[in-house]
Amino acid sequence: MARTTHTVTNQTPPLVGHDVFTTDRVLTAAVERHTAPGLLDEVRDELSALGRAAGSAQVQEWGAQANDNPPGLRTHDRYGRRIDEVEFHPAWHRLLGKGVAAGLTAAWNRPAGHVRRAAGLLVWTQVEAGNICPLSMTHAAVPALRADPALAAEWEPQLTSMVYDRGLRPAHLKAGVLFGMGMTEKQGGSDVRANTTTAHPLAEEGTYELTGHKWFCSAPMSDGFLVLAQAPGGLTCFLVPRVLADGTRNVFLLQRLKDKLGNRSNASAEVEFDGTWARRVGDEGDGVRTIIGMVAATRLDCVLGSAGLMRQAVAQAVHHTAHREAFGGKLLDKPLMRNVLADLALESEAATALGLRLAAAYDDGGEQELAFLRLAVPAAKYWVTKHCSPVAVEAAECLGGNGYVEESGLPRLVRESPLNSIWEGAGNIQALDALRALRREPRALNAFLVEVGRVRGADHRLDGAMKNLLTEFADLDGIEGRARRVVERMALVLQGALLVRHAPPEVADAFCASRLGGDWGTTFGTLPPTLDLASIVERARPEA
Repeated sequence: MARTTHTVTNQTPPLVGHDVFTTDRVLTAAVERHTAPGLLDEVRDELSALGRAAGSAQVQEWGAQANDNPPGLRTHDRYGRRIDEVEFHPAWHRLLGKGVAAGLTAAWNRPAGHVRRAAGLLVWTQVEAGNICPLSMTHAAVPALRADPALAAEWEPQLTSMVYDRGLRPAHLKAGVLFGMGMTEKQGGSDVRANTTTAHPLAEEGTYELTGHKWFCSAPMSDGFLVLAQAPGGLTCFLVPRVLADGTRNVFLLQRLKDKLGNRSNASAEVEFDGTWARRVGDEGDGVRTIIGMVAATRLDCVLGSAGLMRQAVAQAVHHTAHREAFGGKLLDKPLMRNVLADLALESEAATALGLRLAAAYDDGGEQELAFLRLAVPAAKYWVTKHCSPVAVEAAECLGGNGYVEESGLPRLVRESPLNSIWEGAGNIQALDALRALRREPRALNAFLVEVGRVRGADHRLDGAMKNLLTEFADLDGIEGRARRVVERMALVLQGALLVRHAPPEVADAFCASRLGGDWGTTFGTLPPTLDLASIVERARPEA
């Protein structure tokens, strides 16, 4: 008699066929909190449509295909002419097209534009993070271009378009365009003032010829790029179109694509300029000041991207343990596993709440909110992005050996998780940027203290952390060596204040007890056992 040796039992079904937005209680609550009531139904419907797409089997398959088939570089055509093009798998184009159509480059001119975009970016990152870079760069180019009203009027309609128009053609002939950015060079890295790319003025006012290189150029298949170069008046920001108005290709020589740890479906390139035509953005010598608006926006996207990766990691871990049985019951119900999951869920919730709060400040646009962003963005970027990797690794461990296998999707999250901490200024750069704001911009510190002070007296552990932070602020001598410590505390106090103000009591209590009260170990799963951990885990559970 034949025997069956491959009966499959106790394997978790795939987390597919669900609404990634609607089943995220933390994200939906944040959107409701930061959206005007009259607009809320429209925003919910839009994000739910994107959430259903993100949770569908088809779109998840596109994400896997894009990751498995990285872009390739074509420097020349069959006849030997330079074309300098990047070829992508069709799945990558489908994902990018859906992202553009969902408004992920259209925040600046829509009501509640930044909140709805932030939520959408957090959702869409969970499919495949490799298509987020061009969406982020295109979105972030707008504030930099506004330094030159004429340039902004020319480019902004296409930058904020919800139409993905592939192919290299003059920008004025396209329904939508994408932008990239090139700042860092071989010899300078984050010290962009050490850049050696030169810009020589041409006869036409505001036009230049660039000569030099960029060690990292983001989204090299784009229609335009914001770059820094040394003009006669100092370091200056320039717009480099990929195709000139007459249809000829600008000199934009792609030397090679970077072979990256993760983010495999996205292209990052080394680029040479050799007589490349460019338009000046802002005044000569004001390059850093001009491009900083773009940098700030992309740093917020790093926070949102990390929050999205955390959410997906936690959702997969909770989903797996809710279906997997071991030691006589569901893994989810085991006290030690519940502690791990609750701890991960706290990190994810705090990241989401903070990211959406920053997006709401952009929507407000008032002087107080902009001052708040000046300090809150580098603090958030520093802390949230650094905690993405341990969250992803711990979530993979929740799946056991299954989490180490590519088919689970967790290895892709693990490889992706360090990216947002490294790009757009690594940890030390963020800490020093926050320190600079503390020293030079008293309005930024005041705005931060007003924000966290809204809940003074609501939790004694939060009050104690605020008091300790004020002590740090009072002693700026030698603070550079303490900058990471200070910025970490700023981020934790801000997250704690947001959760005390908006999250369920069990979530705020657990966060304050562990992150602010010191009742926490050095790894996830070391929360005080007296907390309501079951409610925290249930709140994080995706309903497939």
